[in-house]
Amino acid sequence: MKTHLFRSLMAIALAAGVPALIFAGVGPANAQTNETTDTTRVVNPNGIPEKLELTPAQRSAIYDAVRKDKSKVAPSRFSTAVGAEVPAMIELYMLPDDILAQNPAAKFYKYTMVQDRVVLVDPTNMRIVAVIGSPH
Repeated sequence: MKTHLFRSLMAIALAAGVPALIFAGVGPANAQTNETTDTTRVVNPNGIPEKLELTPAQRSAIYDAVRKDKSKVAPSRFSTAVGAEVPAMIELYMLPDDILAQNPAAKFYKYTMVQDRVVLVDPTNMRIVAVIGSPH
């Protein structure tokens, strides 16, 4: 009799508890949608964001930090449009540490100077991701 009573109580508890758990979000997985609210970025096969978004203040800080070193100027002219390919002969340089500390996303990119403009390049595919001119 105790076994029968125990089973009956368990059946009632399960019958009442399962719907409560489902409504509470516990239990079988709910259907998933393909909608997403996160702001994921498009990245290239090397995991580097294809677009570098910079605020005007960040652009100004980068320009001011790198224009001081005249030895980092590209020896030849080439197209500096965003998305253009940088010739392999162009030497690229790391951004200054203080710039990387302020904008960690910039760590993926290198730069060169062309005609008084800072040209930021994705070194994995040698494509220009941003061009920063004088803010003044």
